Amino acid sequence: MEISVLLVGFMIGLRHALEADHVAAVASIVTQKQGQSAAWRHGAVWGLGHTITLFAFGTLALLADTLMPHYIAAILECAVGFMLLYLGLDVLWRMSRSGIHFHVHQHHGKRHFHAHQHYSGSASSDVSAHQHTHSKPFPLRTLMVGMMHGMAGSAALVVLTLNAVQNFWLGMGYMMLFGIGSMAGMAVLSAAISLPFNFPSKHIEGFAGYLQLGIGVGTSGFGGFTVFNYFY
Repeated sequence: MEISVLLVGFMIGLRHALEADHVAAVASIVTQKQGQSAAWRHGAVWGLGHTITLFAFGTLALLADTLMPHYIAAILECAVGFMLLYLGLDVLWRMSRSGIHFHVHQHHGKRHFHAHQHYSGSASSDVSAHQHTHSKPFPLRTLMVGMMHGMAGSAALVVLTLNAVQNFWLGMGYMMLFGIGSMAGMAVLSAAISLPFNFPSKHIEGFAGYLQLGIGVGTSGFGGFTVFNYFY
């Protein structure tokens, strides 16, 4: 019985990673062309930050046998909205800086809408010319984004945990497996989202431009909607 409860926690953690605000946040981070290994890393680190705050706040709530006040949970959700708004606008700003823009062409009497990226020099478009062995810094911003999401989601997790288990230590295990599930789910998801951004193909480059634009607009729009809901 206890093992099945823990497995349920892991599976719910996997599904939890697919929530819209989580996907929007991590998608906005992995739009940078850093390679597939970096995308896996960003997803796992987001999950780590998410787990740290979920576990910390959840443990305190279980020890005190109380829930987070609704107004505090609402403020944290609003803070997540501002964070998503910033992340989405950051994607759009990086697009403008990287030279990605959109053209309308006409071929054989038909109009086509294309995404393009122009480079300042031929060397900049050669991926192999820029391969170095520098160690990559720890993605601290991704960790902080995950921690912010964890704080905002801790109230719901405690309710879920209290409904699933009555034993304190089993509850701790449930939250831990939930966190591990969210780490695994987001690592896989972020790697999948980053695929179009890490293949130097002209056809994929156009699709990646549209996808990046959609992620930027969608993330900032979702954040703005969250903030609007808090104030109105």
